[in-house]
Amino acid sequence: MSDLSVDLSGKVAVVTGAGSGIGRACAIALAQSGAAVAILDVNQDALEETKRLIRDCGSEALSSICDVSKVAEINKTYEAIAEHFGKIDIAVNVAGLNIQQRGEEVTEEAWDKIMNVNAKGSFFCSQAAGRIMMKQQKGKIINMGSAMSVVGYVKRSVYCASKGAVAQFTKVLAGEWAPYNITVNTVAPTFINTPWGEPMFKDEDFKLDVERRILMHRIGEVDDVVGAVLYLSSSAADFVTGSILMVDGGWTAW
Repeated sequence: MSDLSVDLSGKVAVVTGAGSGIGRACAIALAQSGAAVAILDVNQDALEETKRLIRDCGSEALSSICDVSKVAEINKTYEAIAEHFGKIDIAVNVAGLNIQQRGEEVTEEAWDKIMNVNAKGSFFCSQAAGRIMMKQQKGKIINMGSAMSVVGYVKRSVYCASKGAVAQFTKVLAGEWAPYNITVNTVAPTFINTPWGEPMFKDEDFKLDVERRILMHRIGEVDDVVGAVLYLSSSAADFVTGSILMVDGGWTAW
């Protein structure tokens, strides 16, 4: 568990992709900061473990199986969360995936799967949370982009397209929802040490190439991302909206 925290006492947060990796780390950190947390994933066993870890922090956890590629499922889930807690203060959209293929090899099936989770899922989760926050006249939405929201990398044409979409619609929602005191931002990590990324780093040439591109010369850790999410969730970021917060060790700076 992370030792990072801010004061989110009395807040209610929703985290998608909370069954593992960055999503789980964000959910736990939000709980450690005092928030009640609704966690969403498609893996029941993984959700139960995250719920246990949140409750170990002394916070309330509500878990829901939700396929973020299905809009009806998203709307039903967010409405149930708002009914249970009475509000949603923070929405963190982490659920995502990639299928590594060169451009000439990309299949329609892979395109649809990646775009449906990464772009469509993040948008409609933002929409569902935003509708609730508009009634409240306040809220914070944090979408998980990527360094590849702004740069390209081999075997990730569709992934880059999906994460570029996340960064762009985040800006639009920030503008449309600013009158409701809702902030909408993108956190854009580089490659992070997670169970999802671990198989990739077994390829030593790949790992060395990634580390060469990162100015800090290391793969990111989940706490690097958690720190950015906690900042944007807190009152310290009340004047920050429509931004892409790069958590990439300098990849995109040089």
